[in-house]
Amino acid sequence: MYIGVDCGTQSTKVVVVDVDGARILGEASRPHVLSEGGNGRREQDPADWLTAFRGAFLEAVDRAGIDARAIRAIGVSGQQHGLVALDARGEPVYPAKLWCDTETATHNAALVERLGGEAGCLDRLGLVLQTGYTASKLAWLREAHPAAYRRIATLLLPHDYLNFWLTGERGSEAGDASGTGYFDTRTQRWREDVFAEIAPELDPARVLPRLIEAHEPAGTVRSELARELGLADGVLVSSGGGDNMLGAIGTGNTRPGLVTLSLGTSGTVCAYSDVPVIADSAMVANFCASHGGWLPLICTMNVTSATTRIRELFDLDLATFGERIASAPIGAEGVTVLPFFNGERVPALPQATGSVLGLTSVNTSQANLCRAVVESATFGLRYGLELLGDLAEGVREIRVIGGGAKSPVWRQMVADITGTSVIRPRVTDAAALGAALQAAWCERYPDAPLEDLCSRLAHLDEDSRAEPDAHHVTAYHEAYGRYRQALADHYA
Repeated sequence: MYIGVDCGTQSTKVVVVDVDGARILGEASRPHVLSEGGNGRREQDPADWLTAFRGAFLEAVDRAGIDARAIRAIGVSGQQHGLVALDARGEPVYPAKLWCDTETATHNAALVERLGGEAGCLDRLGLVLQTGYTASKLAWLREAHPAAYRRIATLLLPHDYLNFWLTGERGSEAGDASGTGYFDTRTQRWREDVFAEIAPELDPARVLPRLIEAHEPAGTVRSELARELGLADGVLVSSGGGDNMLGAIGTGNTRPGLVTLSLGTSGTVCAYSDVPVIADSAMVANFCASHGGWLPLICTMNVTSATTRIRELFDLDLATFGERIASAPIGAEGVTVLPFFNGERVPALPQATGSVLGLTSVNTSQANLCRAVVESATFGLRYGLELLGDLAEGVREIRVIGGGAKSPVWRQMVADITGTSVIRPRVTDAAALGAALQAAWCERYPDAPLEDLCSRLAHLDEDSRAEPDAHHVTAYHEAYGRYRQALADHYA
């Protein structure tokens, strides 16, 4: 048996997977608390992740009806970019600043300039620094909380931190490290010269974790923790990775020609490449994959986070929200939402705010507002898909994951807006499944290729398939044009 963990923004999910039997035996989740500030601050206490892990793990194992001593390995997926700075005792010196934190926008702009602009970033890192990456968070901590900064002994990402808690070992792998802003995504090595521009007082050899290969173990579960969780001794913890990288594994996106699109708190569009990619747009991140190779992607910061705000504004449950969307016409009778409640990364508008445009005395209705926020969040993903250029051209199928993928209305909307066949995997929490598959790969490497393991469990749900409707495609093309014009008018 193998455990997959996904520590996301809203919750930690745990799945128990029988790889040989091609079954998920049990799953559970526990929520997190998000601390927000009006200046773009979004933080969490890493202790909440550990509490959530314990609760979700014990419930998932109980639901699976297994003895925890049958578990062979654990894989951890985590929200990318978060800054987890630890002191010499392994305790956080400050709450974790998250991927969606935009308080550090000015620090990011200053770092890009210091590195020689977009060209300098590409030369040193293989990508362009974006607000939300770890680098500007560290620069912010240095300036805003110098006493905490001086206590730093270790710098980790969220999934690295869970691996550290599980094993006592400080390690990282190329996929998640890609989003730090001080890692060369082409050579897959830390860039100590770039790190010195961000944190000149810190010794990278001391504070940065060792880099391990995707198939290598991060370590084994600490004996004390193994006893607490009921595990046998020697349970492996795989390298793990960022949620986008493990989500790609969980959808079988491990070779060129596929696109994975996530309708989660944030939205991502990614496509596998076996060589580094330098895209035409700086908004395309040349991240590494967590199974070897590269996973160029774009990330929008407002998907279900935006739709939830409108849904909760009207106090609607998910079923009623879906009914409202379905009852409104394509284009929401001219209502357009710029859903940038968390700022935005693609397009690069870290300090943007949300806007509702085109309201009249005729079209101001609950249904139109519900539909408009879902359409606009999806338009943002089409915008990102177009930025992928050659990687997305000719793709015949998009695999959708995340909470939004469970909605038939939303899947059809994605198909019609992109003009592409859309299907969801049977397991929409693909990052947790991908983590379990990577754990099995780590424990069985090299005898079981990852592609073989994916073929056993990363199955597609044919009943969920949505094909684009030609009439809808035309109608959405007009609505998308209105969205792009709104972007141009407000953020020229």
